[in-house]
Amino acid sequence: MLDFIGTIVLVAAIIVSINALTGAMPISTAQRLVLSVGAGLWTGLAAALASANLFLGTNPVGPPVIGTVIAFPLVATAVAASISPAVRASLLGMPMPFLIGLNVWRIAGGFFLLLAAEGRLAGPFPTSAGWGDIITGTLALPVAWLALRGQGKALVWVWNAFGMLDLVVAIALGVISANGSPLQLIHAGAGSEAVQMLPWSLIPTVLVPMFLIVHAVIFAQLARAGRGAEAS
Repeated sequence: MLDFIGTIVLVAAIIVSINALTGAMPISTAQRLVLSVGAGLWTGLAAALASANLFLGTNPVGPPVIGTVIAFPLVATAVAASISPAVRASLLGMPMPFLIGLNVWRIAGGFFLLLAAEGRLAGPFPTSAGWGDIITGTLALPVAWLALRGQGKALVWVWNAFGMLDLVVAIALGVISANGSPLQLIHAGAGSEAVQMLPWSLIPTVLVPMFLIVHAVIFAQLARAGRGAEAS
């Protein structure tokens, strides 16, 4: 039952978030379509690789494959933004309150705690990732409201840093808790096994890169606003 509910929530989070992000970008309808289709195909690829058990820590190719799937969107976005003014403008053109509010989906991090209660996750990974996401998601709307009113800039910085750090720590703990992985340092029962398989593998391979990009864009917007304030 938990897997069934998780599938519905995660697929909804991915579809709604992708469409919301492309819709918020100051780009043409054709470009939105291309981005949406590309993101959909990438999600399908991540799901197919997981269904073939290519993310498992016990699979010799598991750690490099899942690592590549997580890193590719981050690297591709960073490179595109660094060499293309149009890409930078599209990313920075999204409203900051919207980007912050999108993190409300991360309340679903409570699934990590439920999986741990079922014995399908263990060690520090589910506790850190679960509560970190819950805190980030719970505060997303209040912080977005402050940003919309032009208030609480310091709080936005702190919230964004916490939300990004939560994701980075979750990835690190997931990697070193993966049973059978050559990078395993934490040996604690199931470790991070559940997120190496569907539907939960969609979290590290699709949602985590997406939210890391969102946090990076928010930081870039905050930095730009700071430079503008200094110039004036």
